[in-house]
Amino acid sequence: MAEQKKTVTFIIERQDGPNSAPYTQEFEIPYRPALNVVASLMEIQKNPVTKDGKRVAPVTWECNCLEKVCGACMMVINGKARQACCALIDELEQPIRLAPARTFPVIRDLLIDRSVMFESLKRVQAWVEIDGTWEVKDAPIQNPYTATTAYEISHCMTCGCCLEACPNVGPQSDFIGASPTVQAYLFNLHPLGKFDKEKRLNALMGKGGITGCGNSQNCVEVCPKNIKLTTYLAQLNRDVNKQALKNIFNK
Repeated sequence: MAEQKKTVTFIIERQDGPNSAPYTQEFEIPYRPALNVVASLMEIQKNPVTKDGKRVAPVTWECNCLEKVCGACMMVINGKARQACCALIDELEQPIRLAPARTFPVIRDLLIDRSVMFESLKRVQAWVEIDGTWEVKDAPIQNPYTATTAYEISHCMTCGCCLEACPNVGPQSDFIGASPTVQAYLFNLHPLGKFDKEKRLNALMGKGGITGCGNSQNCVEVCPKNIKLTTYLAQLNRDVNKQALKNIFNK
């Protein structure tokens, strides 16, 4: 009797366009060792035939680095927001369920629009103003006591896992989420960025700012870079409150 080949089953939540209704389709591909979700989606893309034999349009998703650096392949895998490139099939319960991160607008299938995150980064001025006047030898250096923290936060990929997992991000709230908020803390640590610290803190006092955080800790649980997000949110909350008092007494 011939040995039955091992297969992997996927149930994928699909959507034909931004305004289309979602639906699911089931796919089955041959198993191989060290297979991850991205490689599996590539197999489905090569031969987009459902488990019941129906040929369909290839599944749309996004990926780039394949090394957990860019954050592009973030999706909901078995109910948890994570990177598809490092989600190994051997570690996932089957059938494997894939869905888009619906905190963000869905463009098609598993492809989402993260524009809201970049608008939030603009709001908190997540950049350093450099006018080119500094000579290298005279440029300010990073404070060695905060360099480790800055290095950790700078690993953020803007993938959106923390926003997808946060119960305070979505239609029910204006909270901009952990990632953009903590970027304000990062740039306030920068030797040049700190000159705009007050602007960033004042921006976080408004609607959707730091008070929107409910400290649910979900962001820390799902962050693929293991950034201590709630620790920095707490420190930023302290800074915002100090700035608010300063604003009152400086009027």
